[in-house]
Amino acid sequence: MQRTAYATRHKASRVRAALKAARAARARRGARGSLLSVPAAALLAALATGCTSDPGAAGTDVDAKIGESTGTVAPPGKYRTLLEPCGSVGRSTLGELLPGAAELPEDQRQKILRGEPASTFDTDRRAGCSWKAAGAGASHTLSLDFERVVSYDAAVSDNDRAQEVFVRKQVAALPDSAVPSSRSSQPPEGSADDRNDDRNDDRSDSQGDDQSGDESSDQSDGESGGESEPAEGLESRVLDDLGDAAFLSDVPTPAGGGSTAQRRTVSVAFRTSNVIVTVVYTEQSGSTTAVPDSEELQDKAQSLARSLAGEFSE
Repeated sequence: MQRTAYATRHKASRVRAALKAARAARARRGARGSLLSVPAAALLAALATGCTSDPGAAGTDVDAKIGESTGTVAPPGKYRTLLEPCGSVGRSTLGELLPGAAELPEDQRQKILRGEPASTFDTDRRAGCSWKAAGAGASHTLSLDFERVVSYDAAVSDNDRAQEVFVRKQVAALPDSAVPSSRSSQPPEGSADDRNDDRNDDRSDSQGDDQSGDESSDQSDGESGGESEPAEGLESRVLDDLGDAAFLSDVPTPAGGGSTAQRRTVSVAFRTSNVIVTVVYTEQSGSTTAVPDSEELQDKAQSLARSLAGEFSE
């Protein structure tokens, strides 16, 4: 007991001595110096680790699962960070998706092509970007949403948790006939996994709602409006060969603001491991008679989604 108390006091004394030396060094360097030299910082880190009563406190992972020290831990997801959304789409691709930008002066065109980043709490958990360009014939809007899902339940892997989140998103977006088996695979309302994870996912979701909320309301309005439904084979549906799971939603929506112009929104969402990517591409016609082409919008949205899937796989 006395030996342990002596060791603790000795370590504390060393910490105080190191701090005193660091302050003296800082005073000598003046405002140009850093607070601690690298050796002093390393010494303090080592001493602090030695003094703590919790051997696992140093270097704690922010994604650590609850209860992981008490039993078998489900594997983490493949991804620990996200791509930077505004830089993930090439300028040539943006030029094809936003043809109206080519009609603008160069400074305005460059500003549009840079995109507008979404405001999120943690860009390693949720990130997004949007672009909009109006041309003589039509205006186009593109938005991306990247979400990295983390399970804080030691018994549930990040991938499994991401699949649960994705299934709920898919069920909300597609008609019953398009996902006959997905609804039964949803986790029950208020499950233990939901309670563990939703405290973080809800916070991330609320920050992504600014860019995805319009999509949801557009889909709801379009489904009730019954305007210009996609041709056979182009309906909202589950997609194959895109990530681990994917779906496409094609919804005609009112232009709003009293306009009678027709608008169509195509959304492509896919999951790759523990990351969910959503591409939302909208065209609004410049006249009341022109109808946005479902096939063209779907092809462009899917092409971008497949390109992003490739970037995450690299």
